[in-house]
Amino acid sequence: MPAKETISTQQFVDIEDIKDGVIILRSGGLRRVVMVSGTNFELKSEEEQNIIIGGYQNFLNTLDFSVQIIIHSRRLNIEGYLEMLSQRQAEEQNELLKNQIAEYIEFIRSFVKQNDIMAKTFFAVVPYDGMDISQTAQKSFLSKLPFFAFFGRKEKDEAKQEEDLGERIMQLNQRTDQVVVGLEQIGLRAVPLNDEELIELFYNLYNPQAIEKKDLKIASAS
Repeated sequence: MPAKETISTQQFVDIEDIKDGVIILRSGGLRRVVMVSGTNFELKSEEEQNIIIGGYQNFLNTLDFSVQIIIHSRRLNIEGYLEMLSQRQAEEQNELLKNQIAEYIEFIRSFVKQNDIMAKTFFAVVPYDGMDISQTAQKSFLSKLPFFAFFGRKEKDEAKQEEDLGERIMQLNQRTDQVVVGLEQIGLRAVPLNDEELIELFYNLYNPQAIEKKDLKIASAS
């Protein structure tokens, strides 16, 4: 019986590359992910709530493209906090305080184990879908004809593709700036993610059973 062919997880991911904060899809589409701060809407007065709702409506009306809003719920990673407490315990000279810190560490560890403490992160995904770069990257009918008839054509095609991609990324960045400004006008801080933060985000998304390797912080993207 022939051995089963191993299928890489990457085959199921629609991402071709991540470059300068831009996600390049296999289809040729481009995406930027903007991390957005939250606000406790329920604690606002009725007047403040109406202002926020009105501002959000105005923000949506100014867009001539679609934006995807994503809420990412994830089990809270407290390992860094517990490690900090353990260091504090080791440095403490007072035995009473040292014992209290130890009891507090065990309480936190037990509480989190018995209760799913979730952290929510908010994202806006800005798209730009234009010419399919995967199709333009393929050899055209003419390029399959004898090489001597089309000397240098490959280099010209690649240069044109790079130029087209750069122009589309510029259009995407303009859309992203528009989204960031619009969200900030309703009191929300919005920061586009860089390459490292995007990789971290997708690691978390594709490893749902694991706690985050590290927390994405909106301040870190500034």
